Amino acid sequence: MTNQKSESALLNKVWNIANVLAAAGVGFTDYITQLTYILFLKMDDEKEKLGLGSSIPDGYKWKDLAELSGQDLIDKYEEILKELSDTDGLIGTIFTKATNKIDRPAMLAKVIEMVSEENWYMMEGDFKGAIYESILEKNGQDKKSGAGQYFTPRSLISAIVDVVDPKITETVADPCCGTGGFLLAAYEHMKTQSKDIERQKFLKNDALSGADNTSLVVTLASMNLYLHDIGINKSPIAYKDSLIDTSDKVYDVIMTNPPFGTRPQGSVEVSANRLEFIKTSDNQVNFLQHIMSIVRTGGRVGVVLPDSVLTDTGSTEKVREKLMKDFNLHTILRLPTGIFYANGVKTNVLFFEKGEPTKDIWVYDYRTGIKHTLATKPMTRAHLQEFVDCYCSGHMEDRKQTYSEENPNGRWRCFTEEDVKKADNLDFKWLDLEEKDERTITEVLDDMQDESDGIAAAVASLKELLGGIEA
Repeated sequence: MTNQKSESALLNKVWNIANVLAAAGVGFTDYITQLTYILFLKMDDEKEKLGLGSSIPDGYKWKDLAELSGQDLIDKYEEILKELSDTDGLIGTIFTKATNKIDRPAMLAKVIEMVSEENWYMMEGDFKGAIYESILEKNGQDKKSGAGQYFTPRSLISAIVDVVDPKITETVADPCCGTGGFLLAAYEHMKTQSKDIERQKFLKNDALSGADNTSLVVTLASMNLYLHDIGINKSPIAYKDSLIDTSDKVYDVIMTNPPFGTRPQGSVEVSANRLEFIKTSDNQVNFLQHIMSIVRTGGRVGVVLPDSVLTDTGSTEKVREKLMKDFNLHTILRLPTGIFYANGVKTNVLFFEKGEPTKDIWVYDYRTGIKHTLATKPMTRAHLQEFVDCYCSGHMEDRKQTYSEENPNGRWRCFTEEDVKKADNLDFKWLDLEEKDERTITEVLDDMQDESDGIAAAVASLKELLGGIEA
């Protein structure tokens, strides 16, 4: 109970300063990034005072910053960020492309004062990690920043990790890791499997690998894991574009929620670097191909993908055929809308293993007749428990359909190899449930506003692409 009260008190401090900074024009995402930098400096200072050494060069530490004020504070802070962003190892990863976003000395001083009031280094990893995860989740809700695209609901991650079941001796990768949710959940799942010191050491230092091509996200993911005592000397998170990665490293388990849509303008052409890929401009299809290339034979995958991967023709269909030829796509979880912070298309989780062709496909429909909203009816881990039970992780031979002639609305159904061959695509539907719109008027208006914002953003992007030409 004490921890809960302390966590609540600390979070209140974080939110209060966020509100002050917001009034001064500093967005929540920028605030969280600066808080991360300052928090790391403070923890390094605490570590040094305990006689455990410092990772930061002299002249760029917490003590060089904490007593300053006015423009001197801003100047020194920016000098520290520049120096540490050019450093190797964990420091360089946390401070990837670090720049100051709080240009008013009084506002920066408020953040430093708040951080200085706590002793962070000796806090239990689960406690300080839980605080940071709460901050990241709050950031994911910030519609203006678009940060929700980097945050996968933890209830969904938990269910995926439970059924994929990574072992403490295995390697786990997320090639587009966002804030590190899959890697952190995998770590929590694996750490209780053995008390062997060498296995625990392997888990903390070598088992996990993540990558992202957004510097902000690399900072948040690295700090998220660091606060959970993972990657203390070298972060498992890399700042890179996974889709042009040509290394031959493979992993036992891949769990991820890749970005959807087309590749950002100005990015390196994927097919120019990955000659073995079927050429496509779709991010999700390229990520699927990348995942297929980095999982070892016998390895397991759980990946969130839009309906289009299951239904589109052309290059997507060719990738799908390759998937089913070289991998056993044994399970599809159909997801409802309203569970992601970023407005998204209809999605599924595909579960497959490398080395055997696809025969039967089991489908759990958690979409038809299901309605979730982030505000009033968020999806919880309990909502996915029936799917987890039906999956029979580790003993899939015991799977039993809940669908039957007597129960045509059972959500768990097996499509045989013959069914799969006859189907035009993999978008399997069979439930006949009336889908009721249970949104409140406020939620309907919020959804309309979201759609309007999305259209406005698309128009702005199109105008920029056309060089400002107006019709």
